[in-house]
Amino acid sequence: MNKKLIVGVVVIAIIALGVGVYSSNNSSKNDTVMMEKNATEGKDAMMKDDAIKTDSMMKKDETSMMDKEGTIIKAGSYEAYAPEKVALASATHDVVLFFRASWCPTCISLDKDIKENIRKIPSSLTILDVNYDSSNALKQKYGVTYQHTFVQVDKGGNLIKKWSGSPTLMALVAEVK
Repeated sequence: MNKKLIVGVVVIAIIALGVGVYSSNNSSKNDTVMMEKNATEGKDAMMKDDAIKTDSMMKKDETSMMDKEGTIIKAGSYEAYAPEKVALASATHDVVLFFRASWCPTCISLDKDIKENIRKIPSSLTILDVNYDSSNALKQKYGVTYQHTFVQVDKGGNLIKKWSGSPTLMALVAEVK
């Protein structure tokens, strides 16, 4: 009788062990499936959030465009000159070239004022920072003979207005036609 009892206990223990192992493996598989599902849902949610953010950014700034490198060029900005950025100019958007020299005190002062008040640049204006010392072809094209000169251009790069001496961002904005 003791043998039957011992065999019975061993059989029950083996069955219990087998059920436990099976449950553990099944639970582990379920956990893996759930983790993969959550990761996929997380990626989908992140992609959806990114799409919403991108869409809302584009709606905020409908005059944005992409340059050749795929960088978004935003209206109401102060950025380095690139020929393709001139195309931002339109009937409702102005582009001004700021011929600036790194050694020019008035240029340095205005550059600092623009950067400190960057949010005050009207959304319909892009100011392009042109290096006075290395932009001989542009200086010749627009008749620029000294630094701290501003040239407002149309989308074809044609001169609309030229002036110099704006000491502040607000003075520069006031000159734009």
